[in-house]
Amino acid sequence: MTPLAYLRIWLASIRYSLVRSMMFRFDFFLWVVVDVCWMGVNLLLIEVLFQHTDALAGWNKAEMQLLIGTAMLVMRLFMALFLTNLFGVDRAVREGTFDFYLAQPGNPLFMISTRKIELDGVCNTLLALGIVVYAVREMGIVPGPGAIALYLLLVFFGLVIHYATVVLLVSLSFWVVKMQGIEQGYWGLFDLSRLPRSALRGVMEIVFVFIFPAVIVSNFPTDIFRVGPSALHALWLGGVAAAWLAAAVIVFHLGLRRYSSASS
Repeated sequence: MTPLAYLRIWLASIRYSLVRSMMFRFDFFLWVVVDVCWMGVNLLLIEVLFQHTDALAGWNKAEMQLLIGTAMLVMRLFMALFLTNLFGVDRAVREGTFDFYLAQPGNPLFMISTRKIELDGVCNTLLALGIVVYAVREMGIVPGPGAIALYLLLVFFGLVIHYATVVLLVSLSFWVVKMQGIEQGYWGLFDLSRLPRSALRGVMEIVFVFIFPAVIVSNFPTDIFRVGPSALHALWLGGVAAAWLAAAVIVFHLGLRRYSSASS
């Protein structure tokens, strides 16, 4: 299939998702409200903390708001585009309904990843972006087009890392009968993205900065506005994203070789 054909499939999935969301409007609005409340809790925590201190691991209030907003932006964007689709792999493999994706003409990983989008996730992505804009204004800076473009590029790299991590997790479904708690594992890992890198020391820094990039997916984009653009950070995050994505694709296709369809 050509890239244009894949684009048409994805656009058709978006149209389907919009129609589905409008059919269940109460569910859509409910999840928007729930996520807004969760964002509010995170921002309220920052407000409470900075009533008792002027800095947190060397970060001031506006910088922490920017960090929280960036972490939410990457996570909500992933939730909108891929999360529900990928967390359906476990059940599809277990019940044999993964045949549906294998029977389609496109790449199975693409087909299952883009089956639908979550409209409430799109709305909350815009809210997270609003937090980022507010925090940048509170910092008293006016970023140029180059800084904004680099920030968005690093956010994209962070999205790739989120995607690759979950693909690796759900690919275990081809070897393990049932993957209980896999979604909680994802949230637990990436909740660390709300922490400043300077707050981690010793083993924690080695594990969650240099081995698993849970912290840098939000810290590196934030640092563009906080301390200035860094070519090293951009290359680091881009290299990590490429490596994790390559590993995820390889493991997923190795898992496909073990898959027993519903008819076998």
